[in-house]
Amino acid sequence: MPTDTPVIALARELIARPSVTPEDAGCQEILIARLERLGFRAERLAFGPVTNAWVRLGDARPLLVFAGHTDVVPTGPVERWDVPPFEPEVRAGRLYGRGAADMKGSLAAMVTACESALRGGPPPRGSIAFLLTSDEEGEAVDGTVRVVEHLQAHSETIDWCLVGEPSSRERLGDTVKIGRRGSLTGRLRVHGIQGHVAYPERADNPIHRATPALAELSAAAWDAGNAHFPPTTFQVVDLHSGAGAYNVIPGELEAVFNFRYSTEVTNEALRERVAAVLDRHGLRYDLEWSHSGAPFLTGGGALLEAVRGAVRDVLGIETEASTTGGTSDGRFIAPTGAQVVELGPVNTTIHQVNEHVGIEELEALSALYRRLIERLLYP
Repeated sequence: MPTDTPVIALARELIARPSVTPEDAGCQEILIARLERLGFRAERLAFGPVTNAWVRLGDARPLLVFAGHTDVVPTGPVERWDVPPFEPEVRAGRLYGRGAADMKGSLAAMVTACESALRGGPPPRGSIAFLLTSDEEGEAVDGTVRVVEHLQAHSETIDWCLVGEPSSRERLGDTVKIGRRGSLTGRLRVHGIQGHVAYPERADNPIHRATPALAELSAAAWDAGNAHFPPTTFQVVDLHSGAGAYNVIPGELEAVFNFRYSTEVTNEALRERVAAVLDRHGLRYDLEWSHSGAPFLTGGGALLEAVRGAVRDVLGIETEASTTGGTSDGRFIAPTGAQVVELGPVNTTIHQVNEHVGIEELEALSALYRRLIERLLYP
């Protein structure tokens, strides 16, 4: 298969831009220029250091949105790459470069799908829009969440949203994400009294104080999950103490922990249970919380059915609905009432050295997105 097809050429052009989060490096302007030639109207929405865009064709409902991010994670050790990470190259049928799978390949497939479906054909029965950000891999505070606020302030309602995250596990289309777990992080500081290890009666060791409480939290059953989500998990991800000498009892302990939680519990309930455990163990502590997003679920509806049908039509397989994995920007869109699913390339090499995607896979992804447009807007 030639490597200069529209989707591969566009993916190359995007990968060549070193858009390490929160930088966009001109990627969105490339996409906007292609979409404007189809009649899309672009709103450029910069918030803080983050580049965002809302690019829409039509005013009628239903509104189908393709959501994606142009930012990528850092490359890691450049010398370990077989090709320079921002000099995309095709080798043995695979396109290499940072962002090839996550998610510049998806963005190229989305745009070329629209070009194929719209150019020279009748107008869709509703509208199509692109929600683009350069903040998905970073703090995610000035990106999609701010664009959604802007849309709500202007009474723009999303009916269906396809997020191009790399959802597939072993082959394109084998998995579609229909939701994600919520993420809640706690930063705990336990206060003790520093002292000499030879005189423990004059000190209060925060490590000894905190360990039973952390063990209880680690062993707790927070819920049983449900048909769509596994049980909520609690993980300590950082633990730090010490006064810099082996003969000194430290005065403080710092711990960071994270919940990935299901729809069976709320972040408020998790906070209350943690506080109750810490209080019962008699700790003197400060606790700061960071809530990255609530769980969301698209259990059915027209979008999911159209995705299942498109996968069947283009790839000849049945897709599996899943809620596994980390968070995505879908967590900011779903609370508006939109149906949200994630469908993209195989995720085996994302965030790794030598990230890559199959060129036949990208061609099929573009065809898959086109078939989704047809199923939803050309019934």
